[in-house]
Formats: sequence, structure tokens, C-alpha cells
Amino acid sequence: MKNMLKDFKNFLIKGNAIDLAVWFMFGAAFANVVKSFIENIVMPPIWLLLWKVDFSNLYIALDWNTYDSIDALNKAWAPAIKYGSFITDSVSFIILGFIIFMMINALNKLKKEEAAAPHEDPADIKLLTEIRDALVQKK
Repeated sequence: MKNMLKDFKNFLIKGNAIDLAVWFMFGAAFANVVKSFIENIVMPPIWLLLWKVDFSNLYIALDWNTYDSIDALNKAWAPAIKYGSFITDSVSFIILGFIIFMMINALNKLKKEEAAAPHEDPADIKLLTEIRDALVQKK
């Protein structure tokens, strides 16, 4: 238990918790951007291609009544399986996953390029190395 508290303290002190919180907030904001992208840019052409089927209005009312729209269904507090929303959310998830995959790929390529680039020592390190080598040769 003591060791676990020490590990937790180190976790908090080293900034991992703060980094995690920042990335969580960034992820939430990014999810909103992707959701807007899906709803406002991706889905309208799909809606047009699929003979104007609006996925958001696809549902099965479990009380077996008919409603003019999803808004009427929601106002009536009727139970329903809203599979159209599920389709939209699934498309959003796939696109979000693809975007994250592309970002991680780009970051990995940048890391590989950085690692492959020749590392040159700073001038003061070079000077100290030359001094050391000169002292070794004098002995």
C-alpha cells in the first residue's frame, strides 16, 4: 500500500496526470469537431446518394404509433430504437479512428526522421572533446 501511494505521488508529480487531463480535454474537443464534420459535410452527400434517406430520422417506435418526425417522437417521450443515429455515430467513429490513425502515422514518421537525422554535438562539447583528446596524446 505504501509503495502504491509512492507510485501515485510520482505519477502526479511527474505531470502524467496533467498530461492525461490535457489530452482528454483535447480529445473531447476534437470529437466535437469530427462530429460536426460528419453531420455537416460527410452525411449530406451520403443522404443525397441514398435517395434522400436522412439517417437521423430512422427509428422504430416501440409503442407502435406513427410519428411525423423524430422530434415528434421525442416530444411524446415514446420509446424507440433510433438506429439512424447509431449509423451516423458508427460512421463518425470510423472516420475519427481513421483520422487518429493518420495523425499517429504522421507523428511516427516525424519521429523516425528525427531519429535518422545525424546528431551533431554542440560547439562546447566538441571543444571539450578536442581538449580531452589533446591531453590523452600528450601522455
